[in-house]
Amino acid sequence: MTKRLFKALVTSAVLTVGAGTAATAAECIAPANPGGGWDFTCRQIGKIMYDIGAVDQPVQVTNMAGAGGGLAYNHVVAERNTDEDLIIAASTATSTRLAQNAYAGMTADQVRFVGAIGADPGVIVVAADSPYQSLNDLVEAIKADPGSVAFAGGSAVGGFDHIKPLMILQRAGFNDIRQVKYIGVDGGADAITQTVGGFTQAMTGDMSEVVGFLKAGEIRVIAVLTDERVPGFEDIPTAKEQGYDVVAVNWRGLYVPKGISDEKFEEWAGKLQQVADSDEWAAAMEANGLAPFTKVGGDFQSYVDNLVLEINAMSKELGVIQ
Repeated sequence: MTKRLFKALVTSAVLTVGAGTAATAAECIAPANPGGGWDFTCRQIGKIMYDIGAVDQPVQVTNMAGAGGGLAYNHVVAERNTDEDLIIAASTATSTRLAQNAYAGMTADQVRFVGAIGADPGVIVVAADSPYQSLNDLVEAIKADPGSVAFAGGSAVGGFDHIKPLMILQRAGFNDIRQVKYIGVDGGADAITQTVGGFTQAMTGDMSEVVGFLKAGEIRVIAVLTDERVPGFEDIPTAKEQGYDVVAVNWRGLYVPKGISDEKFEEWAGKLQQVADSDEWAAAMEANGLAPFTKVGGDFQSYVDNLVLEINAMSKELGVIQ
C-alpha cells in the first residue's frame, strides 16, 4: 500500500466516522468494525470508566477499520499526537504487526502503551493420549530431535501462535528455530483437530480455543503462558513454574498518543487500573472468556517494548521480514 493511498484512506475514515458526532471528554478509537475484540475493548472499558466515575462524561467510541489497525495507528501518529483525551484499543496483534513492520513503516515507539487489563492466555496443548506429560518432556524431545515434533496453530507462519513455542524453546537454550515444524491452519479448532488426529504432536493457541476440547477429555494443556495459574483452570501449570520464563497472552488494552504529558499518561493508567479493580470488569471478563492480566503504566510499556523486540528478532530469523 502506498503512503499516498494510506493517507487518503485515513482521511476518508476520519471524515466518515466524525460526521455528525459531538465532542465528549474522551474518545476511544476501535481500529476495526463493530463487534470485534478492539470494539469490545473500547466499549466495555469506556462504559465501565463512566459507570464507576473514572470519567465524568460517556466515552465516545469511534470505529476506524483498515490495514489491521494500521489506519487508526497512522491517524493517531499523524493527526492526534498531542490529544490528551484520546485512547485507542490494542491487543497482541497490534504489537505483533508493529514488530513485523505491517503498518507501512510505522514503529511501536510512536505511541505510548498505557495498559492491559485482561487477556486470552496462550497455551501449549497435546492430545489426551500423548506421551508428552509435561512441557519439559516436549521441549527435551525437540532439543533431541527437532523434526520429531510439529506444532499446529491458528495463525500464519510467523504469527503469534507460531512465536509462542519458539519463545519457550529459546528460554531452553534452543536457538535454531527454523528447525521447529509449524503448520498454520484456519483457526484454533482446526489446530486441535490436527493434534488430536495425530497429524501434529502439539497445538499452540489461546485458552478460549481449547476449553471445549479440554472438558471433553480430548486434550491435555501442558502449559499456560501466564504469570499465574488461570482461575477455573488451577490444575494447569504455567510455563514459568516449569522453568520457562514466558508470558504470552492475547492481551486487551490501550495505547495513547506519544505527545501527551507524563501526567496525563499516568492519569490514564490510573483510570485503567480503576476499571481492572472493579466488579464490573470482573463480570465482563467472565462473560467474555478473559483471564486477569493487569499491567499498567511504565510496567506495561516495558512489557510491550520487550515483546516487540523479541517478535521482531524471531520474525527476521524465520524470514517473515527482512
